[in-house]
Amino acid sequence: MSLTVIGTVALDSVTSPFGSLEKGLGGSATHFSASASYFTPVSLVAVIGEDFPQEHLDFLSARNINLEGVQKLPGKSFHWKGKYEEDLNIAHTLATELNVLLEFQPQLTPEQKKTPFLFLANVDPNLQSQAIDQVEEAPFIAADTMNFWIEGSRQALLNMLKRIHMLVINEGEARLLAKESNLLKASKIIRQMGPEILIIKQGEYGALAFYKEEIFSAPGLPLEDIKDPTGAGDSFAGGLMGYLSKTGKKDFESIKQGIIYGSVMASFNVSQFSCEALKNLSETQIKERYETFRNLARF
Repeated sequence: MSLTVIGTVALDSVTSPFGSLEKGLGGSATHFSASASYFTPVSLVAVIGEDFPQEHLDFLSARNINLEGVQKLPGKSFHWKGKYEEDLNIAHTLATELNVLLEFQPQLTPEQKKTPFLFLANVDPNLQSQAIDQVEEAPFIAADTMNFWIEGSRQALLNMLKRIHMLVINEGEARLLAKESNLLKASKIIRQMGPEILIIKQGEYGALAFYKEEIFSAPGLPLEDIKDPTGAGDSFAGGLMGYLSKTGKKDFESIKQGIIYGSVMASFNVSQFSCEALKNLSETQIKERYETFRNLARF
């Protein structure tokens, strides 16, 4: 099956204790698509400016990512600049230049309107709802968001949440959205907002999944080499949704499997800057890393 994602395609400038990147390939939909493309055909809905390098588009196309839904507008591409401390969980945003993202109005192609799986990556919840408005079938819809939208566009976000099946956010976002510090209580509050499935990303400590009365805890994999965690959450979601699209399933057991594949892809992605680690992975590498994750949970 196919998978459609709406989100940002950006130029990222990143500094960490392990190096730096100047206007490299970034964006929520970019990391998601690069990850998901190892499992299923991906179709991308985003906007770029006139300054966006052709080599980045060539990479995405080479990964079998359909770019027909990517609009190229006059002006500069969305640019994010950030810095990580020695503790890579601590990030500082130095600059956010929205540029053409301010003009973005998602336009799904006829093929994208019939997508069986739709992921709404981290963008304005009004844009996420616009994408939902355009789908013609009844796809499985999952979404991500961030503190900025939870605090600044709460009503628009709540309106969007009523229309999706699964939400993928981190611990801090879950607590902020639910206005509840206890994650178990927060999970119940959030699922009452609309999504029947909630995935809470916990970074290096793994992930939690909530569905009805079930709770699933996925392990985190200790890594020696982490250079750039910028796209970790997006590549996690890409592996998860890519696996679901590949199998055509959306039951909780399949979602558990997808969470492990998402963790696998995120663990590769953080080992290099930008999407470099997701350029030439082999099926064997992915399967071996998957088994490593499975062994962590065996006792």
